[in-house]
Amino acid sequence: MAPTALRESPTPPPAAVTKASGKALEDLSDAIDDVNSIKYDSASQFDAAKDKAAFRQYETACDRVKAFYREQHAKQTVAYNLAARARFRSAARPRPRLTVWQAMERLDALVDESDPDTSLSQIEHLLQSAEAIRRDGKPRWMQVTGLIHDLGKLMLFFDDLGTQGQWDVVGDTFPVGCAFDPRIVLAEETFAANPDARDPTYSTPLGIYAEGCGLDNVMLSWGHDEYLYHVVRDQSTLPDEALAMIRYHSFYPWHREGAYRHLMCPKDWDMLKAVQAFNPYDLYSKSDDVPSVEELKPYYMELIDKFFPQKVLQW
Repeated sequence: MAPTALRESPTPPPAAVTKASGKALEDLSDAIDDVNSIKYDSASQFDAAKDKAAFRQYETACDRVKAFYREQHAKQTVAYNLAARARFRSAARPRPRLTVWQAMERLDALVDESDPDTSLSQIEHLLQSAEAIRRDGKPRWMQVTGLIHDLGKLMLFFDDLGTQGQWDVVGDTFPVGCAFDPRIVLAEETFAANPDARDPTYSTPLGIYAEGCGLDNVMLSWGHDEYLYHVVRDQSTLPDEALAMIRYHSFYPWHREGAYRHLMCPKDWDMLKAVQAFNPYDLYSKSDDVPSVEELKPYYMELIDKFFPQKVLQW
């Protein structure tokens, strides 16, 4: 049964979540997107005129991203991922209750200083992504997916999740519990510090999994993608393709580099096509064309109500 009353987060945002820390996270997230945009080519229409090879400054982004991945790749272990999921699922955790639009407004408070490439707010960024998908004539469920796909960054606001700030929020994702594929970004430079790389089980190609087990049964590194996927999976009517776009849009070693095919089941091949179709709207939708929040809100509120019929989500 859907909750009958709205209840904001039971605790105020953690002190560490400030304009400065939020700005740093978003700048890092943008730098990661810069690196990911270097090689990607797409058949989408809205970005046809953009020079993807120089979408921003690769050299600057790469220096920052290397430092980030050294930490992320050292700390994303099986033990950490099991603990993160246990915190998320804990019956003792008072899960904040927010509508999707309230969640968008809360995320807007995370960073209200200008982005290096645009002067738009977070809500306007989300609308840009959704509107690019809409202009290309994609289905309504994909439009709402574009609108919400980064809302997992709200994990920074909820102390009980134990989020540590950057390396367990953003960045490319990858399976834990099996060997780290060399096609993961900067793998050759960074995974030596991860104890799982020397574990006799976790360091094998299959690790704790079975061949063809399906990605639904694989534990991906914890971050905003995985968190949002677990939030909306049982609280929406979004199709499997939308859930895959949310969960796998940062899983670049899989959807761009061709890694981890041995873990896929037949369903995953269809999900791969969906994620590849979504990826350009994640990377290239930013511009300084300002969407009107007030004009677009009624349209997207209708979409939100359609795919989130219980209206208030437990985060």
